[in-house]
Amino acid sequence: MIALRELRLAGRLASETAPREGNGRFTLDGDAALEAHLASVCADLLAGVRGLIPPERLEAVLLGGGYGRGEGGVLRTAHGDRPYNDLEFYVCVRGNRFLGEHRHALPLQVLGEILTPRAGVEVEFKITSLDVLRRAHVDMFSYDLVMGHRRLWGATDCLARLGHHRDASAIPAWEITRLLMNRCAGLLLARERLGRTDFTPDDADFVERNLAKAELALGDAVLAAHGRYHWSCLERRRRLRHFDPAHPPPWLDDVVHRHGRSVFFKLHPARGGTPRESLRIRHAAVTALAGSVWLWHESRRLGRDFASMGDYAENAPDLCPHTRPLRNLLVKLRHGGPRSLLSSSRLLHPRDTVLRLLARLLWEQPRDDDAFRPEVAAFETLWRRVS
Repeated sequence: MIALRELRLAGRLASETAPREGNGRFTLDGDAALEAHLASVCADLLAGVRGLIPPERLEAVLLGGGYGRGEGGVLRTAHGDRPYNDLEFYVCVRGNRFLGEHRHALPLQVLGEILTPRAGVEVEFKITSLDVLRRAHVDMFSYDLVMGHRRLWGATDCLARLGHHRDASAIPAWEITRLLMNRCAGLLLARERLGRTDFTPDDADFVERNLAKAELALGDAVLAAHGRYHWSCLERRRRLRHFDPAHPPPWLDDVVHRHGRSVFFKLHPARGGTPRESLRIRHAAVTALAGSVWLWHESRRLGRDFASMGDYAENAPDLCPHTRPLRNLLVKLRHGGPRSLLSSSRLLHPRDTVLRLLARLLWEQPRDDDAFRPEVAAFETLWRRVS
């Protein structure tokens, strides 16, 4: 069970609407050595970033994700607490975002690769600018970042003009689809791992982690669809447990139960100890539940009922109606080259293809044979480009 003090913390978080910087901790209950380790990694990273980007161009360096919000995962080991989740850093650079990415993406990637072994978890960077954030529409990433982060560099009021990113009720329906797409893609990759001849402890860890992420996302999707999303996983857990819609779907109790379990895993993960057969059974149950939530949400978003995932994949209209055809064409040209201009779907966003492929492969594809793995690999390449 989540500790009583953590639930009290969630109650206090419920009323927060202003940006909240890290509360001095990266985790809720990690030991002092883990907290010191994460602080040291952040200090080394900041020194590296400042050495790569001129001071007149560097606006801010922010730690996002669970550790930035003070809710990072704590892996208990015989040698003390260890980090578990990725470290997600946002580097805000003045000027054109694409030029900033061109100049700094590779050096920052190298820095991340250098620091990853020392951190013990993946170190990732996202390059943006405060001006881009000011002009952008709210999405889950921007809301989570603005509402809960750890500022490593930048003026104390550097996010003051990002007020529109503080409104969780403004998160558009498409963002919920993207959340489900990414977490269900994790289920597909987990299914491929479960089908391998040699199933290693690392495979088991990968599968269990992606199952927990999917279970968390299903509850988060329900909350976001009703304008009740919150940056704190503890507060989302509390809200979902007390959620009482006028017409609850038949799968809601299962979503609530699994969401609560996944919150515990997020805060106190375990690694590689579950047998493959147990993971297979759980994977089948989570996949079926995810299909129900997916069709529920997509029917609401697109204003059309779908009889099955096959019906969705074959007969759904444009799955990204919020995008612009000319921009979609340019995106496809950048990712797929001139050949993409010959496609009948050239004016549709590439995510339209990803959503349909995912529906077919995860829910309509019964086999897990040698032919399945290349299809999953091809899907993964396309998905990572547009996720």
